[in-house]
Amino acid sequence: MTVSDDHASDSETHDERESVDSATHDERESVDSATHDERESVDPVTLEVVRNAFEAVAEEMNADLVRTAYSPNITERRDCSTALFDADGEMIAQAETMPVHLGAMPFSVAAAVEAFPRSQLQPGDSILLNDPFRGGAHLPDLTLVTPIFDAAGDELLAFAANRAHHADVGGATAGSVGAASTEIYEEGLRVPPVKLEIGHGRGDSDQKGVSTAVDSELNEDVLSILLANVRTPAERRGDLRAQTAANATGRRRFHDLLADHGETVPAAMDAVKDYSERRMRSALAELPDGRYEFTDELESDGRGNGPLPISVAVEIDDTDVRVDFAGTADQTAGPVNAVRAVTVSATYYAVRCVTDPEIPPNHGCYRPVEVDTPSGSLVDPEPPAAVVGGNLETSQRVTDAVFGALAAADPEAVPAAGQGTMNNVTFGGTDPRVRSTGNDESSAVAAGGTQYAFYETEAGGFGAHSAGDGNDGVHVHMSNTLNTPAEVLETAYPLRVERYELRPDTGGAGEFRGGLGLRRDIRVREHTSRFSLLAERHSRRPYGLAGGEPGATGGAYLVDDEGEPVEALDAKETRDLPPGSVVSVRTPGGGGFGDPEDRDTGRVVRDLRLGKLSVARARVVYGIDPDDVVAQLTDESAEES
Repeated sequence: MTVSDDHASDSETHDERESVDSATHDERESVDSATHDERESVDPVTLEVVRNAFEAVAEEMNADLVRTAYSPNITERRDCSTALFDADGEMIAQAETMPVHLGAMPFSVAAAVEAFPRSQLQPGDSILLNDPFRGGAHLPDLTLVTPIFDAAGDELLAFAANRAHHADVGGATAGSVGAASTEIYEEGLRVPPVKLEIGHGRGDSDQKGVSTAVDSELNEDVLSILLANVRTPAERRGDLRAQTAANATGRRRFHDLLADHGETVPAAMDAVKDYSERRMRSALAELPDGRYEFTDELESDGRGNGPLPISVAVEIDDTDVRVDFAGTADQTAGPVNAVRAVTVSATYYAVRCVTDPEIPPNHGCYRPVEVDTPSGSLVDPEPPAAVVGGNLETSQRVTDAVFGALAAADPEAVPAAGQGTMNNVTFGGTDPRVRSTGNDESSAVAAGGTQYAFYETEAGGFGAHSAGDGNDGVHVHMSNTLNTPAEVLETAYPLRVERYELRPDTGGAGEFRGGLGLRRDIRVREHTSRFSLLAERHSRRPYGLAGGEPGATGGAYLVDDEGEPVEALDAKETRDLPPGSVVSVRTPGGGGFGDPEDRDTGRVVRDLRLGKLSVARARVVYGIDPDDVVAQLTDESAEES
């Protein structure tokens, strides 16, 4: 279902998407001398203090969001992000959370500013949106943008923004991450920029004369439409309230900064962006100039189309980088199309990783990076393409492709491919343990029980790198969330975790081995559940680098009570599961780095002792007989004693 307004049509918004891209280098050079003088007037010590304060505000916003949300997806998995933006909608600070959110959130702020210019904003307003074709990424990610005014409520100074993945926003599949959608209309409630909070001006000033309180109210009309179209309205209401509270914290703390530093704050916002740009350009200058190409593939779109190539050419010219996705597959029928905001976000992330991750993440560090995406392609689709998996799966493959190209420029800085998928798992249905409360949100409550929607991503192996082994069982690259603890999962949902363990031998062999994938078995308890899996790397292994071997593929199965496979599941599948069914999700390992013959014997022995490596694989891959190694170590120990 679509919430429509008269701000713009689909075709108009796609043509206008370039308006949210970075300003050109020539435009930046035209900054007037007065502004330049203001930036230069911020001394380095003060700038560092204020810069860290900006970041502290974003981190506190994120902490409040995590602590006050209702759903385990936010409170436990922390599938959310927060940031501060200046009055022009350029990011000045972010909490270090979800890479796929943070590079894309500036597109949401730009869309909010375009829909509601300064003349239509006042203290207390907050703008909500999730439309992927108007600044969003995919429908479950609801972004809230709150303007911050001066104490008098006259001058717009900044924006506080946050994005949270809601465990259900309607659509054909519980959890709103279905593998079978072919249009965005099937994926959930689509929200263009609308006011969720309506401001009525300033409250009373505090003892310093600073008015941090605002008078506002929830837009109940918008809220009622949202809650009427989701399976878990009480949880959605709670998560939205947490989002409004997080932005209120950002607004309050920003005013604290104004009270402490006065006119230095606006000047510092410009100065921190310039500082990040200088550092990014300095780091880029260390990379060799040239054109570097790489192609990776998605296995399929879940609708019989695939493999789908993602081609990238990275051109490095002194302190500028151009990333061109020409040659990438056209947009496809299945839900793996990635809107431009997602593609740009993944590209920014990869470039930051191979330069200097300590560069303050704000608009300035992205100025030297130009991203070209073919319109109507897998990485920049036209509406009404299905896009839910683009944010989840295609973003990972974009990252793999950009890393693959950059590996030719700086082999020591780039890791081998990680698992390359988020392994999206959703279960939904009627919870037999909980009865209807009969409240005013009972329209989404089935007779005899309440609706539930469980969503999580599964961790896997991180790619090995020039400095060591890849991490085992972690969320890789664009995800960066936590797992859902078994205790929380079993308390909140009619499900049970039967098995949760690392998968031995799944990391790619190398001088440094790739991280191990995971196995997670989940049983459906006393009800029929609608299950959906949206994953990748079930047939194409994550690549190794510098002579390292690829990681193992993932897989998914229905298993019996002993955990033995009964039926293999497709990587993209939606079906009903009867009571007692057990789904076993096995995630890929990371690629290896370097020649396996160069691996230190001590590392091999350690992996054997920890059960991460089998005796058979040690012999075949590393040419090491564990019996001989144990005998040698015993002899050396005896000699030392």
